[in-house]
Amino acid sequence: MPTITVAAQVKPAATGPWVPVPPGQLKYALRYSQSVESGESLGTWQTSTMSGSLDYSNQSERLPFNMIYGGGYNWIISGPDYNAGLFQHLLISQAIAGRRWSVSVSDNVSYTPEAPTFGFTGIPGVGEPIAGQNPAASSPDQSILTLSTNVLDNAASAEAMHNLSPATVLSAGGSYNILRFPDGNGINTNDVAVNGGLNWRLDARDSFFGNYVFSEFAYPDYHFSFQTNSGLAGFKRVWSRKITTNISVGPEWTSSSNTIAVPSSLGVTANAALSYKFGYSSAGLNYSRGINGGAGYLIGAETDSASASYSRQFGRELVVGATGSYMRTAALANRGSTAAKYGGAEATWQLGKHWTVFGNYTAMTQSTSASLPGNALGQLIQTFSFGIGLSSPQINLRR
Repeated sequence: MPTITVAAQVKPAATGPWVPVPPGQLKYALRYSQSVESGESLGTWQTSTMSGSLDYSNQSERLPFNMIYGGGYNWIISGPDYNAGLFQHLLISQAIAGRRWSVSVSDNVSYTPEAPTFGFTGIPGVGEPIAGQNPAASSPDQSILTLSTNVLDNAASAEAMHNLSPATVLSAGGSYNILRFPDGNGINTNDVAVNGGLNWRLDARDSFFGNYVFSEFAYPDYHFSFQTNSGLAGFKRVWSRKITTNISVGPEWTSSSNTIAVPSSLGVTANAALSYKFGYSSAGLNYSRGINGGAGYLIGAETDSASASYSRQFGRELVVGATGSYMRTAALANRGSTAAKYGGAEATWQLGKHWTVFGNYTAMTQSTSASLPGNALGQLIQTFSFGIGLSSPQINLRR
């Protein structure tokens, strides 16, 4: 899979106090929420959640560093226990930038009691922004939704870029992902990938790029692995300050030493994205297609994923956001497929400088023709939540 480098953008704020960390910009939040959740056959249960987030980036042009953390704990107030427990998500990246080259490394690790869906932590109803402000929690590693399933998901990556000319950039990178199920209710999966590519800037608005990716998916408990080779050709256009689009498509060859478990095949991999930013509004559309490790329940799968998000700020007090996603996961050995859908809307009101109140509605459902265990979601789950938060304005740290 392609390597992704994450960078945070921040706005200037008042200078903060001296602290024993490198100079940079910091923002934090604490939240408490209560939720009512219901399932078609699971009944109704109530939860309370304490959670927090921390966002830090330094101000170095040569050595940029970013860290985003979100985590907390779900308690069951009444009803059955389907999603109680600890949840954590940490994303860190470090880069070194030269005149004509740059190198970056990142690590993205999460631990959740269910497959991630909404917001940065992936837990519905906790009150964090669900659209437009944080990197998404969901990933191709977990394209099958689950309940009562503790999952450790860790993706480490590195990338190097070199400017061959003012209009041409050469890149190369690699990644290593692990998916682990501590309770033994999923298939442990490893994924290693390497990639290389060229980007040509045609003019101020348009650029063309090509990329090659080799991936190997391994299952340590089954002593089995398979490989994919893919080539992508793409085009990016900046239509205006508001709208940017990019699209890439190419062949993907899957090979395996055991054609019964994973048959060799030639397919198509593709990515497409549209982003819109104007004033106090932002929106995005994304689509991707390709091979993954089977999301912890299949030995290899082809996934189609589509998502949309929108957020808008009204004045200084009110922010609304909405998001929706669709994921189809089809077993490579023609042993059925799973279709997952989820969406939600949220409103957050600012009360003074530090306090917020929020309301949230989310829904997720999943249908399948594959043979999946009972912890895979098989019905509509709805969540209604409300809560209060304490957040900081952006703080400029100094020595």
